[in-house]
Amino acid sequence: MAHLHKKMKKGRPYYYVREMQRIDGKPTVVSQIYLGSVENIAAKFKESAAAGRPVEIRAEEFGSLFIANELERLLGTIEIIDSIVPKGRSAGPSVGEYFYFAWVNRLIDPKSKRALEEWYGRTAVQHLRPVQIELLTSQQYWKKWDRVSEDAIEKIGKAFFHKVWTLQQLPPECVVFDTTNYFTYMASDTESDLCQRGHNKASKHHLRQVGLALLVDRTTQLPLYYRPYEGNRHDSKVFQQVIDEMFGVLLGFNQTKQRLTIVFDKGMNSDENIEAIDDQSRIHFITTYSPYFVEDLATTELKYFAPVAIRSNVAREENGHKDDNVTAYRTKRELWGKERTIVVTHNPVTMRKKRYTLARKLEVVRESLLEFRRNYRDAKPHWRDPDQITERYQRLCERLHIGSQYYKLEFGDRRRAPEMSFRKDDYQIKKTEAVFGRNIIVTDNDDWTTDEIVQLSLDRYFVEKQFRASKAGRHVNINPFFHWTDSKIRCQLLTCVIALTALRILELKIAASGVATRWKSQSGRAVLEEMRALHSLLLWYPSKKTAERVVEMPTKTQAEVLRAFGWQVSAGGVLQQASV
Repeated sequence: MAHLHKKMKKGRPYYYVREMQRIDGKPTVVSQIYLGSVENIAAKFKESAAAGRPVEIRAEEFGSLFIANELERLLGTIEIIDSIVPKGRSAGPSVGEYFYFAWVNRLIDPKSKRALEEWYGRTAVQHLRPVQIELLTSQQYWKKWDRVSEDAIEKIGKAFFHKVWTLQQLPPECVVFDTTNYFTYMASDTESDLCQRGHNKASKHHLRQVGLALLVDRTTQLPLYYRPYEGNRHDSKVFQQVIDEMFGVLLGFNQTKQRLTIVFDKGMNSDENIEAIDDQSRIHFITTYSPYFVEDLATTELKYFAPVAIRSNVAREENGHKDDNVTAYRTKRELWGKERTIVVTHNPVTMRKKRYTLARKLEVVRESLLEFRRNYRDAKPHWRDPDQITERYQRLCERLHIGSQYYKLEFGDRRRAPEMSFRKDDYQIKKTEAVFGRNIIVTDNDDWTTDEIVQLSLDRYFVEKQFRASKAGRHVNINPFFHWTDSKIRCQLLTCVIALTALRILELKIAASGVATRWKSQSGRAVLEEMRALHSLLLWYPSKKTAERVVEMPTKTQAEVLRAFGWQVSAGGVLQQASV
């Protein structure tokens, strides 16, 4: 409750409005507003009484934190974490509460741990979940997170996803698996098993990185399982490392006798991984295969292809682009020791894009080779050795991410000047262009239709969508890491995965609520941005002994979001349960 508080400074009284809450059983100041001296207060009272205005007004960010708190009511992350990592004798928030305040910030407006105290100080967090904000410091986070072992992180992750799936009516039938990585600025001499150099998907190959494997349900797009891994480990090795544990999770979710299909890309389809899937009678797979290993299939004539009934084709036909429809050709072939169903797809749009890109890169190569030839003819320093020039050409191709087989270089001697020539290899170019727009899909679901196989393979983008969300600048924003120990990195990844899951649950909640159609297609990030503009106001009137807290009148969209969670704001600015 808010009250008037007097402080003596140099023998003179000054007054404040304080709001108190019990935190850990102790009365704690959660809000303090400076009013001034007696003379200033009297002047303000006279002015406000005449105008009917409050003496002081404080606006705090409310809507986004309220939604996050409602998501916590569903997920129960504090209870889950505190049941695994007990609070102990230390004062202040529990370990679960520290994780809560971290993932809420990641969900809404990612800040460093150093900036959390200031950020929460501008919000209505004390009205929603009272806390000693001055304890939300980076030092306190390190102390609390030091108590969370790798084994505890695994237990928390399993318990969290189990809780998520108790909110769902049906177990998963088809899941999508993929990996990504996040770069760090960790120094080379800093000890870390997780942070290693490898192929970085943001092209930060010179920096150390940490990998993340993620399993996502195709129907709900909710994460089911995650695993951090070393930044220098290949995708297929990661899949092999986690496959048994992941299958245990999947079979635990799937309580019926129906099949469960896992979708992954060609980077993980090693012999060992496919064999492990074959050993699971209830688990099937859909994967892609490199066209360069089955060129005869990849170059099949288009007369054998037929359009497939997939979502992208329906959209193209509605927009009058029927000629751009994806087509497919189905056959069988022995792969990985068994006969598999093969579907070859052709995408005209992708084919044209790749042809244009290759032509543009080849033109860059041609212009560079012309310069190489001038330098060689002029016998410039460092341009006299044919082997060095050939090596420069190969490095140029590597930078452009194309092969070096498209131009043939020849060197010879003339009486007055050395000679260099080059010519384009049309055969190699046509051979490459022949597989442009082609994709090879392999599955052991032999009884599925071609349309189903193609659509499920394309739905790999659901997990890619989660990765993009994890790297977005406004929300979650894992990349880059500013943590320097493996234990803190694991805690941070858990925090971000919880935020990702909460973001998706928010989208599902909005979609299921029956609010305006435009919001069913909006991302959770757009919803949060809208809710950030909904403020809570603390008002102090001359005629009242206590401060009054109200919520500003929401916009139509904000009101719809609140109603999706069962709440509404009355005409007087009071947040209350929505009437049925």
